[in-house]
Amino acid sequence: MLRGRWIGMLVLCLVVAGVFAWLGQWQLERAIETDPPPAGVTEEVRPLTDVVEPGVYLPEPLVGQKVETSGTWVPDDFLVVSSRFNDDVEGFWVTGQLRVADRTSIAVAIGWTADRGVADDAVAKLNAGEAEASITGRLISDEGPAVPPKDDPQRMDKMSTAALLSHWHDIDQLDVYRPYLASQTAAAGLSDISSPAPDEISPVNWLNVFYAVEWAIFAGFAFYLWYRLAKDAWEREVEEFEDAVAGESA
Repeated sequence: MLRGRWIGMLVLCLVVAGVFAWLGQWQLERAIETDPPPAGVTEEVRPLTDVVEPGVYLPEPLVGQKVETSGTWVPDDFLVVSSRFNDDVEGFWVTGQLRVADRTSIAVAIGWTADRGVADDAVAKLNAGEAEASITGRLISDEGPAVPPKDDPQRMDKMSTAALLSHWHDIDQLDVYRPYLASQTAAAGLSDISSPAPDEISPVNWLNVFYAVEWAIFAGFAFYLWYRLAKDAWEREVEEFEDAVAGESA
């Protein structure tokens, strides 16, 4: 085991184990959030423009953040989204395009209902109502578009800004917020959307801790592999020596 070949392999194992140990430390450093957001921070109502910019993804600590904004509803852009649940009851959301600045819009979930007829009536009321609006609600990440069923190509089952944008009017050179705003107060005869405060973010990322443990195991396995190979070689040489001695004696 003290031969140059095995000493060289031991040095290589030390280098490999050192790399694995560094990777484990790197994962641990990212597993512990040294500056987690304070408890209840999402319940403080902030201006929309202070939280996120148009076209930017919403960072995880800000998902569910309460914001306020005002603007003008774009006529004929009130759309119904299916498969929306309020306290485990399936229904519909009525949504709209709120123009919050020049050539800048955000998708707003205005209210919920279990009846599609009520949702359609709400769309008619909103189109005939006041254009100006002030909205307070939670900022939620886009759910991503989904392929509509073949028998109803206009149906939307996901609250997706991209999907809504494909139905909106006056979108040339339009800046759009990626997340949507779930209004805390419904309008046009709809019910308030159930939108509880998000769970507090744990300061420990257990997935990163698991990865760090994995790297430590890999480092230990590198030494075990060297030990096993060197021991097998040594035992083989001992057997060959004993066989040689036995042959000479015979």
